[in-house]
Amino acid sequence: MVKRKRIYTKDVILVMAASFFFMFSTMFVNPLINGYAKSLGASSAFAGIIVGIMSIAAMFLRPIAGNLTDRFSKYRLSFVGGVLIVVGVIGYVLAPTSSWLLLFRLINGSGYVLCTVCMTTWLAFLVPRAHVGQAMGFYGLMNALAMAIAPALAINIYQKTGYRLAIIASGISACLMVIMIQFVGNKAKPQNINKSQAQNSLLHIKIIQKNVLPIAMLTTLFAFPYFSTQADLVTYAEEQHLNINVGSYFLIYAVVLLLIRTTLKNLFDTVKFGTWFWVSVAATLIYLILLATMKNNFLMGLAAAFMAVGYGLMYSVLQSTAMLLAPISEQGLASSTFYLGLDIGMAFGPIIMGFVNDLLPAKYFYLVQLILVPFMILIYLHYRTRLNSAIRHH
Repeated sequence: MVKRKRIYTKDVILVMAASFFFMFSTMFVNPLINGYAKSLGASSAFAGIIVGIMSIAAMFLRPIAGNLTDRFSKYRLSFVGGVLIVVGVIGYVLAPTSSWLLLFRLINGSGYVLCTVCMTTWLAFLVPRAHVGQAMGFYGLMNALAMAIAPALAINIYQKTGYRLAIIASGISACLMVIMIQFVGNKAKPQNINKSQAQNSLLHIKIIQKNVLPIAMLTTLFAFPYFSTQADLVTYAEEQHLNINVGSYFLIYAVVLLLIRTTLKNLFDTVKFGTWFWVSVAATLIYLILLATMKNNFLMGLAAAFMAVGYGLMYSVLQSTAMLLAPISEQGLASSTFYLGLDIGMAFGPIIMGFVNDLLPAKYFYLVQLILVPFMILIYLHYRTRLNSAIRHH
């Protein structure tokens, strides 16, 4: 099937919008699930397991989702993923005890894994190969906006309605995603593969796309401080007795990220990986130091802005580079490998920094994470030829 030359076709816009709704649904629940589990009788430890089980399960499910995506229609798998998210959210609302939340968290997580891998691959399938970087930049923007807006809305709605009614909004968002993909014309069926070949090839499942391995490692390192900040910034500010408006941190991050991605949109397809890498590494260094030393809202806002460059910008570059480094036949596996790196950073960033916080005074929380920067540089230097080859017309 020949792809259209225009980038922002009706199908592309619908897939991007659908990606916002499924990500919004998932991120809406995240800040509520811990307190909700405790309200249903869970201990702090069991509530922590309920919160983290989705990311941990995702690590094991990613390769399966990637292989499935390369063998079956992206629409069909995205539909299944959306339905699983809806079922999971309905389960949250109806759960009589915290034990049931664990089961529905796994169902929700399975749908989330399918949607992240399939819809990323679906978008790459719909746009010309030469414009994957620009398209992924806006796709990543949809995800980033959902990540920033959903938690803020969830907390405000919960405070007015309680947990169960608030979580219904997550289910509505997931339903909108399922409805929206029904109107996408190109269902992204794999080419030159029949049903019997697809079923037989599942016996030879690949775990990762080897060309994308350095992308996964860098994604973990860049994601580590982002998700540790998402999990612990409120606690950090309290322990440091900082008089700052922590609630606005990720909103500032989202606004700056929106400005960056709309301003630089055409450069994602022309500038080599190394340029983005060095800019993002420098920004990461700066925002970690700012977070470690901030005393007021101005410095906090500055840290959020640099995080938008250090993590938000690099997220899109890593995602598009992953797709460009892999052959067309393994785009799903490339996407799952990228998200595997994200899952590791999402799961272990908060966990490891939780232990660090118990061992060291709070003032060292961000200074300790500066150790990540040399590892980023070492990985890039080792794989720089492969990473920079993604933009071949330079």
